[in-house]
Amino acid sequence: MLSHLWAVYSHSGCEFERGSGCWLYTSNGDSYLDFTSGVAVNSLGHCHPALVEVLSAQGRKLWHLSNLFPVPEQEIFASRLCDLTFADKVIFLNSGSEAVECALKLARRYFFSKGQPERHRVITFEGGFHGRTFAALAASGRKSHLEGFSPQMPGFDQVVFSDPSAVSAAIGPDMAAILIEPIQGEGGVRLAPPAFLRALRSLADEHDLLLIFDEVQCGMGRTGKLFAHEWSGIFPDIMAVAKGIGGGFPLSACLAVSSVADAMTVGSHGSTYGGNPLAMAVGKAVLDIVSDSDFLATVMARADQLRYGLSALAERRSDLIEGVCGLGLMLGLKCRIPPSDLLRELFKEKLLALSAGVDIVRLLPPLVVSESEIDQALARLDRACVHLLPKRSGE
Repeated sequence: MLSHLWAVYSHSGCEFERGSGCWLYTSNGDSYLDFTSGVAVNSLGHCHPALVEVLSAQGRKLWHLSNLFPVPEQEIFASRLCDLTFADKVIFLNSGSEAVECALKLARRYFFSKGQPERHRVITFEGGFHGRTFAALAASGRKSHLEGFSPQMPGFDQVVFSDPSAVSAAIGPDMAAILIEPIQGEGGVRLAPPAFLRALRSLADEHDLLLIFDEVQCGMGRTGKLFAHEWSGIFPDIMAVAKGIGGGFPLSACLAVSSVADAMTVGSHGSTYGGNPLAMAVGKAVLDIVSDSDFLATVMARADQLRYGLSALAERRSDLIEGVCGLGLMLGLKCRIPPSDLLRELFKEKLLALSAGVDIVRLLPPLVVSESEIDQALARLDRACVHLLPKRSGE
């Protein structure tokens, strides 16, 4: 059948009609254990009762105003975010790309406001992924994503991941900021060592640079802390947040310290849909749940269970799997075989997972995943590996 959709996605061919918690269901009744979470979006799983309730209640009151008028819920939500983080000011947007774009604009605007407009360049890292807008594509520097979209937006200098000396060498008089994901998602579930993040903070302070964290995928409780950078004990000047913050509703935010955020004045940025009443109601409900210390402790307990099981699987199936990477409930299996082979067998076992980088199968279960569901996922992973063993041994 002729499709009227742009052919920019590669679909699995499986259509789901409903979801609940960690499960997705087809129209014919098949159930799939979802360890993708909509690529880290469905932080509380599918159709979480608390989110359904607040969305329904707000939907009966007010959906959209635009920022021509005050939205009181924005101030309430922003205050809560600032209480829980390094930030003093927040702007609400709709997607991760928008949040990163806003962060990059803020960095340039900050130095412009200081009378240093020549300071506009940003250091980024190999393997990074920051979105699909022109600036985000240039920041990511991926050839496959940039193909056909030349000329590339200037202003970005990409260096080796986790190498402080490479960062130091890239700093010049026109440098404004450093942009990094504390854990690279699309780049292969690569963890930036805490010592490296601390080194970046020191370099930023030494050279009067802004440190920007992209926590679009790794934030909102996914690592067992509200934000991944908290494990390093240091804080950024600007942070982009999206995906899990809305629990499935389109929502993002750019957070910043006031000395930087104040560079943005009336008319310097905006969003038609950003901060709409529906998004604010859902986002606040997500934050209330995810920021709870008992909830985060449970996330870590489930993360430890999953990591232990994956490590045992890697040891048992060492001819297929080299090891485990990542942190919290953002984990990856480093494969000795094409990840697509393992993903194909996992799909047959009705376990949904993702690829990342060149050799990683990525696992992003909802943060509400149960002990039993992790056991089921590990069993399905093992069966998938068993199916692959004969194909590789020639039996």
